[in-house]
Order: sequence, then structure tokens, then C-alpha cells
Amino acid sequence: MSSTASRPTSSPPRNAPGEFPANPNTSTGTSTGTHASTGILCALRTHLRRAAPALLAYGAVRLVSLLLLAQWAHHQHHGLWPILATQWDADWYLGIAQHGYTHHLGTRYDANNLAFFPMYPFLVKAAAVLTPGTRATTGVAISIAASFVAAWGVFAVGHHLHGRRVALLLTFLWAALPVGLVQWMGYTESLFTAFAAWSLYAVLTGRWLWAGTLASLSGLTRPTGIAAAAAVTVTALLSLRNRFSPRVLAAAALAPAGWLAYVGWVGVRLGRWDGYFAVQRLWHNDWDGGAETLRRVREVLTHDSRPELFLVMVTVTLIVSVVLFALGAWDRQPLPLLVFTGVLLLIVLGSGGVYFPRARFLLPGFPLLLPLALHLSRASLRFRALTLTAALLGSAYWSAYMALVWPSAP
Repeated sequence: MSSTASRPTSSPPRNAPGEFPANPNTSTGTSTGTHASTGILCALRTHLRRAAPALLAYGAVRLVSLLLLAQWAHHQHHGLWPILATQWDADWYLGIAQHGYTHHLGTRYDANNLAFFPMYPFLVKAAAVLTPGTRATTGVAISIAASFVAAWGVFAVGHHLHGRRVALLLTFLWAALPVGLVQWMGYTESLFTAFAAWSLYAVLTGRWLWAGTLASLSGLTRPTGIAAAAAVTVTALLSLRNRFSPRVLAAAALAPAGWLAYVGWVGVRLGRWDGYFAVQRLWHNDWDGGAETLRRVREVLTHDSRPELFLVMVTVTLIVSVVLFALGAWDRQPLPLLVFTGVLLLIVLGSGGVYFPRARFLLPGFPLLLPLALHLSRASLRFRALTLTAALLGSAYWSAYMALVWPSAP
């Protein structure tokens, strides 16, 4: 794949049809302000209509996966709702929404809820006051809604860089990831991807304050929110070398604020500066530079004669992700995308923590799929159809396997 083939031939104008106005606050007066607001709403509707096929495709992929899971669960006499709403990490988030965070570090392993970032349980608690049903129902509803916002953001980034076809393929591939079921579970991946995707889109289109704000919110959602913050801050600081801008500087400072605020709050709550990292150590999440990852990869691929099928999928996902990152760098992807996926990979691969959730941890790294989307966009219709069908069926199978056969958390 050549480095020039994957780059857009030209950048869309800042206020092209369907693009949000670049700076709606430049006008003054009530009349001009009203016109600006109307323009934003019209652009939003146009943008949504343009993304509608991708969102429909996203929903179709997830529904196929859900139907297979429901059928498989029925044959095993297993309830579908607990899988989606109340097990594993979802149970931790529901506990935080119900009872709040602990005040003590303790000594028990895998037992301190301060390891879980606050944005998702806060939204669950706030929305549950206004909606019928249980907090578990509210949590799944938030994840599903956030997944469509995330898919829209994935499409927006792909469309901005490479046009409609690549954007559609990118959205489909993100929906059809092997652990895609998590997008409709009571987990934080969908919400985090929504914040990260739109933050990256804001950087690419020069909306710096939006970029910084959304990156900051991603930093309140997951530990890997620091990857989105790094993408915004590094890009902003480098752009300041060419021309100083208070907005760009503000975005650079704002982007990591959410992550730093929670980590700092945990330190104050526990009365020690390294409080959050002490909590992570109780969850076995020490940084070892990738030694544990390499050990587990070797174990799965060479030492274990009968490795767990799910661990094989996780291992292949990690290896393919590294290859796709290298291809993205070779194709000279925009800097914010490379920083985001690079830091995300560095965190996931460099952790000495548990191995099996790492495919899920990489789920927000949708820019890694751009080389595949670009290749498929140039392939024959038959090859494209076969590839997408295989991805759809594979995602449905792996999601059901992950939920019903694999005995641990996704």
C-alpha cells in the first residue's frame, strides 16, 4: 500500500455542505446569532443524513450479533439480560452509581472500586432519576445510545479524511470487531469511543475548544482517556510553533484535565499522592513495559498445546493491531490519530495486568482500522462483500462465545 494512496486528494472546505460552521461565534447581535444557531442546526441535520447509512449498517451489525447471542443463550437456558446489564464491570459501575466510591485503599486484590472512572456511573445515576426502570436498564440504554454517537463520530473522521465509501467501511468494521458486543453492554467502551472520536474529529477540523473538552470528558470515562488527551495536546502544542492561538493553548491545557482531576481526586481521597496507582496495583495493573504481554503471546502461540480459543482471538487482535498501526504510520495518517492509537497501544501492551480483556481495551482504537477500510474501498465488489460478510458473522460468533463460553470477563 503506497503512502500517498490513503491520503485525501484535497481537504474539504471548512464550511462545506454538511460540515459544521467553523466558528459560529464570530457574528454579533441577536439576528446574526439566530442565523448562526439555525445554520448549526441545518448543518447538523445534513451531517446526520449523510451518516444515516453508516448508522443503519452499524445497527444492523449489532442486531445480528444480539440475535445470535439470544438464540445461543436460549439453548443454554441462560438469561440474556444479565449478560448485557449486570455482570462483571457492569456490576461495578452499578455499585458505584448506587453507593458511591470507597474511602479506603484496603489490601484485597480486585476489590477497590476507585479503579473505575466516574463519568459512566455518574450518567447512570443522573439518568436513572429521570427514566423508568432500573439503573441496569438505564446503563445499557446509555451504552447503546453512546454507541450510535460513537459510530457517527467514526464515520465523521473517515469521511473527513477519505470520503463516504471509506467512512462507511470504517464504521462497519468498527461495529464488527470480535468483541463488539461490549458496545451494547453496561460498559464504558461506547461512551469513551464517542468522546474520543468526536474529539479527534474536532482536532482534524480545527475546533480546538471542542477537542479539548471532549478529550477531557474521555479522561473522566476510562484510564485510557489519556490517549485522547495526548492526541489533542501534542497536536495543539505542535501547531503553536506556526502561529500562537489562545484557543489552541486552552485546548492543550484542557484535554488532560479530566484524567488528571480524577487521578488527583483519588489521591486526596486516599491521603496519598499515588493513590490511584496504588489502587491499580491492587488490580495487578503494574507497568512492565510489555514483558507480561510478550510472555502471554509466546505462551498462547508456542507453549500451550491447547490454548483457550478466546485467548487466541485476543492474541491475534493484539498482533494485528500492531501491524495496522505500522501501516497507518506508513500511510502517514494525521498526527492526532497516530498519537491516539499509539498511546492506546502503549498502555494496553505495556501493562502487566490481566491479559484476556485487552482486545476490549483496544476497541476504541478505530483509526487502526483505516488501512483495512482503505484497502476494501479499492477492492472488487465481490471481495468486499465476502470480507464484510465474514466480519459480520465472525463478530456475531465471537461476541456470543465471549459471553456464553469464555468463563471470565470480556
